[in-house]
Amino acid sequence: MSDPKLHLIKLSVGSESVDSLIEWQAEKRTDWPEGLPRHVTRMWPRREEELLQGGSIFWVVQGLVQCRQRILRLDEVIGSDGIRRCAIVLEPEVIRTTTAPKRPFQGWRYLKPEDAPVDLPKTRQSEDTLPPDLSAALADIGLL
Repeated sequence: MSDPKLHLIKLSVGSESVDSLIEWQAEKRTDWPEGLPRHVTRMWPRREEELLQGGSIFWVVQGLVQCRQRILRLDEVIGSDGIRRCAIVLEPEVIRTTTAPKRPFQGWRYLKPEDAPVDLPKTRQSEDTLPPDLSAALADIGLL
């Protein structure tokens, strides 16, 4: 895979942890075409070509960026209201990243690769996560 040109960052509303995000996606898998996780949004990314060159969606869970999923494609979805929306289709693997504090925002935002948290080593992927308040405090002082 080539170096990503651009990523997205999005709040994982309702997720209490990375594990709860993974569990929710597993429960929804049968509802999605091809069983691939997706996030449906009103706005279509204008920088689609850059996102599809290896970009990921970075998930903010409890005020901290904690994980990412690679973006596979963008699909058009027409809602029951007849409005065109964008389904961001994701790779099922959730990759844990170093934590970084992020204030709440609406929708999604573009994230430059140089500003994205780095992936945790595979040996740390299965470690228990720190409580969100402790992770935030450690990130604030530059230890995470």
